[in-house]
Amino acid sequence: MAAAAVVSVSMGVMKPVLAKLTSLMGDEYKKFKDLRKEVTFLQSELADMDALLEKMDSADELDPQAKKWRKDIIEMSYNIEDCIDDFMQHVGEADDKMSILRKASQYLRTFKDRRHLANQFQGIKAQVMEASERRKRYMLDQSISIIAPVAIDPRLSAIYKESASLVGIDAQKTELINRTMDKGQQLLKVMAIVGLGGLGKTTLANEVCREVGGKFDCKDFVSVSQKPEMVGLFNSLLLQLGLRPYSHACQVQDPINDLRGHLQDKRYFILVDDLWDTKAWDTIKCAFPQNNKYSRVMITTRNENLARSCCGNHEGIHNMRPLNEQDSKKLFFDRIFGSEYACPPELKKASVEVLKKCDGLPLAIITMARMLACQPTRLEGQWEYIQNSLATKFAINSNYEDMMHILDLSYKNLPRHLKACFLYLGSYPEDHEISRIDLVRRWVAEGFVSNCARQDIWDVPESYFNELVNRSMIRPTYDRYNILILGCRVHDMLLELIARRCKEDNFLSLVNGPQAVVEAQDKVIRRLNVVGLQGIEKDKVTITTGVNLAQIRSFTILGGSNWIPPLLEFKIVRVLSLDLISFGGHEMAMDLTVINQLSQLRYLKVEGDGSNIMLPWHIRGLRLLETLDLSRKFNHSFSLEIVDVPRLSHLVMPRGTRLPDWISKVKSLRTLRSFSLPIDSLEGIIGLGELNALKELNLNFPTGRAGLSKAAWMTALSASLDKLGNLKELGVHPCDFLKPIALCADALSSLSPAFHNLERLELQHVFTFSRVPRWIGHLHNLRDLWLGAKQVLREDVAIIRTRLTSLIRFSLRIPGVLSERITVQGSTGYLALKWFRFDCDWMSLLEFEAGAMPALQELELTLDADEWDKAAPSGLQHLRSLEKITTWETFNASERRSLKATTDDEDGKNAEVALIRSMFHKAADALATRPALIFKQPLITRPVEEEDYSSEDD
Repeated sequence: MAAAAVVSVSMGVMKPVLAKLTSLMGDEYKKFKDLRKEVTFLQSELADMDALLEKMDSADELDPQAKKWRKDIIEMSYNIEDCIDDFMQHVGEADDKMSILRKASQYLRTFKDRRHLANQFQGIKAQVMEASERRKRYMLDQSISIIAPVAIDPRLSAIYKESASLVGIDAQKTELINRTMDKGQQLLKVMAIVGLGGLGKTTLANEVCREVGGKFDCKDFVSVSQKPEMVGLFNSLLLQLGLRPYSHACQVQDPINDLRGHLQDKRYFILVDDLWDTKAWDTIKCAFPQNNKYSRVMITTRNENLARSCCGNHEGIHNMRPLNEQDSKKLFFDRIFGSEYACPPELKKASVEVLKKCDGLPLAIITMARMLACQPTRLEGQWEYIQNSLATKFAINSNYEDMMHILDLSYKNLPRHLKACFLYLGSYPEDHEISRIDLVRRWVAEGFVSNCARQDIWDVPESYFNELVNRSMIRPTYDRYNILILGCRVHDMLLELIARRCKEDNFLSLVNGPQAVVEAQDKVIRRLNVVGLQGIEKDKVTITTGVNLAQIRSFTILGGSNWIPPLLEFKIVRVLSLDLISFGGHEMAMDLTVINQLSQLRYLKVEGDGSNIMLPWHIRGLRLLETLDLSRKFNHSFSLEIVDVPRLSHLVMPRGTRLPDWISKVKSLRTLRSFSLPIDSLEGIIGLGELNALKELNLNFPTGRAGLSKAAWMTALSASLDKLGNLKELGVHPCDFLKPIALCADALSSLSPAFHNLERLELQHVFTFSRVPRWIGHLHNLRDLWLGAKQVLREDVAIIRTRLTSLIRFSLRIPGVLSERITVQGSTGYLALKWFRFDCDWMSLLEFEAGAMPALQELELTLDADEWDKAAPSGLQHLRSLEKITTWETFNASERRSLKATTDDEDGKNAEVALIRSMFHKAADALATRPALIFKQPLITRPVEEEDYSSEDD
C-alpha cells in the first residue's frame, strides 16, 4: 500500500490518489497490462488538476463556476481512491516468489475484479476528461486571484515571547474583585460578565477567580455551552470538589443534592462559563444553596437579558469592554514586533487600518497579529493587501461577519498541510477538551500526514499540533503544572468558522441530539460524527442519515450511546470511534464481531461502561490498522488474538489483559499499554525485547502467586528492557492499586539500559530496590520518576539531584528506617522540580537546606500514623515556592486496623491522627508562603511484602 501523503485544504485525496496510481504502475502490478494505459492518462490529468487545486487553496475568492469545479474534483478524487483501495484489497499484491501454478490460480481468481476495475476506470476516465474540458472552457487557471506564498519569519519564536501576558484588563479585574469581596451582601451573590464572544470574558473571570479564590473555602469552574448535558456538568463540579460523580443514567437531582449538601456550610466561589439560556441556569442554580457565608457565583454570557435574569438586577452585571486604542496597539505590536517602537514606519499605516477594523476585540487582534507575524515584515504590499481585503468586507457585513472574515484570513494563511487538520477539529462539539494523542492518531489514519523520509511518520502530526498552537488556532490544555500539553480546545468563534468551511467543502457532518437528520447535500457524506445521545434510550434514537453509509470514511459516536448503525454498511471506513454505554441498569448487547470485515480500518477505539459489547476473538487481516484502543471497553480482562496486522502501532487494552505469547510478532508497535505480565510464562516477556519501535510501555503486575520463579521472569524482563532503546515512557503498576506490591527489584539494578530518551519511569507501586540503581543517573531526559528503595544514601541523592536536571515530578518511597539523613542541598539540582512525594514514616530524616527545590509547588508526605516518628521534615521554610502540603495517612494491612479493631485501638488511632494534623498545621503556619494544608486518610494500604507474591521455588 502506498504511503500516506499530504492532504490539502481541498480535503480531497488527490495526493494519495496520485501515489496509489504510481503504485499501480509498479512491478507488483505489472501483470495488469490492460490498466497501465488508463493509469498513465489519469496520472497526467490529475497531476495538472492538483496544481490548480493548490492555487485555489490560496485564492482570495472563487467564482461559482470555480467552486463547483473544485467540489466536483474533490468528490471525484475520493471515488477514484475508493476504487483503487477496493481493487488492492481484492486483488492484492503479486509475489514474484509465487510458483507458476499459484500465480495462475491468483490470475484466474482475480479476473472478475480486474474486469470490474477496468470498467470503473473507463467511467472515471470519462469524468476526468469532462472535468478537464470544463476547466479549459471556463478558463479557470486565469480566473483565480491568489495571495503569494510567503516563508515563515525565522524570528517567530522571539516574536511570541510575551504571548502569555494579559493586556487591558487590570481596571476591569480590580472592579470585579471589589464587587466580589464586597461584604454588603451576606447571602449568595450572583454576578455576570456580558459581552461578545472573543472579548475575553473567560480570561477576565479566570483572573478574578485566581485572585480571590484563596479567600473562599472552595472554588469551582464549569463550562456550560449551548447544549449542556446536565449530569455531566454537575459531575464536573463534583469531581473538582473531591466528591464522587454519578452515572449518567441517574436523575439530575442526585448530583444537585450532593452539591447542595457539600456547599451548604461553606463560603464558595463558582464560575459558570459560557451560559446561553435561562432554562439551563434554572437547573444549574439549584446546586448553589443560599447560605450566609458571602458566597459568590460568577457567570459569563453573551446575552444581557440572560445576565439580568440570573443576577436579578443591573448591579451584578459587568459589561465587558473592548480594548482601548492604546491597549489594542500594545497587544498588536507586542505580539508581532515586541513593541510599537520596533514596527517599521512603512507598516504603520496598514497596522492602524487593521486595528481600526478589529475594533478592540482581543480575539480578532491576536488572530491578525499571529497571521501578520508570519508575513515578511517589510513587504508593505502584503499588509496593504490584507488591509484592503478587510476594508471591502467590513463595508457590507455586520461586526460578527467582520470577525469571521478576520478569522477566515488567518485560516487561509495556514500552510496547505495544516488546513485539513484544522478543519478536522470540527469533529468535536464546543467546549470539548480534545485529547492530543487521539487527535494526532486520527490525523494519521485519515491520511492528513505526509510521510517524510527524514522523519518518523508519528512525529510529524505532533509538529502539526504544535504549529496550530503556535498560530493560536487552538488553545492547548496542560497538566497541573502547565508543562505537558495534554490536549486542546477550540474557541467557539473558530468552531463557527470551521463549521462554515466544512459545509462548503462537504468535509464532515456533526450531528447533535437523538432526533436528527443528516442531510446529504448534493454529495455523499465522507465523515459523520454523532454527539448528544448520552442518557437517551435506544428506542428514542431516530437519527436518519439519508446518506450512503458505504462511502463514509470516518464514523464517531462521542459522549456515550447505546445506538450504532450496522457496521457492515461502512464498507470503506478508516476511523471508527465508538463511545457505547448502557442505560437504566440494563446491559445493551452490541455486536462488533464484524470488525474484521472492515478492510480499510486504520483507527479503532471502543469505549464503554461495561455493557455487553461483543468483539471478535481475534483481529485478523486488518492490514491497515494502526491504532487499536480498547482501554475503557471492559472492567475485566479478556483474551484477544491479533494476526496479520503489520501496521499496528498503538495497542491499548483493558487493565489486567494478559500479555500474549505472540506479542513479538507485532514489531511495528510503538505504544503498548495495560497488559498484565504473564509471570507463569516467559514467552511474552521475552517477546517484549523484539519490539524495537516501542516508545511507551506500561504493564500491570497480576495479583496472586507466580507460576514461575521470580528469578526467571525478572531475568527475562531485565533482558528485554535492555533492548528497548527507543522508550520514552516505562511503567509497571499493580492490577489493583488498592493492593500495591513490594517486590525486590535488585534483578533490575544491573540493567545497562539504552533508553536514554526516557521521560517517565514509574516502578514504585510494584518494585522496591535495595539501593537506587546506578543507571538512573544516565536518564538525563527524565521528567517523571516514581521510585522505591530500601536505603537512600547521600551519593544516591546526589545522582538524582545533579544528573536528572529535567525532573518535574519525583516520588520516593522508603520502607523501614533510613540509615542516614536525606539532605536536599540548595546549591544545585532540582531546579525544575514542581512536585515531590516522600513516602517514609521517619520524616525527621528529611531535611531541606536553604535554596533547596526552588520551583517546588507541592509537597506530599505519606506516613503511617502508627510508625511515624512524630516529627516533620526540617527546613520546610526554605521551600520558597511551596503552595500546598498534602499529608497522606496510610495504614498497614494489620489485624488492629481490621474490622475487628477494638474501641481502644480506634481511640488511639484518632489521637495519632490528631497529632499529625497539629504538627503539620504548626509547620505550615510558620512558612512565609503560607501553603495550603490538606490531610487525606487513608490513601491505600502499604505494599504487601514480596514473599506473598513469590513462587514456592523462588
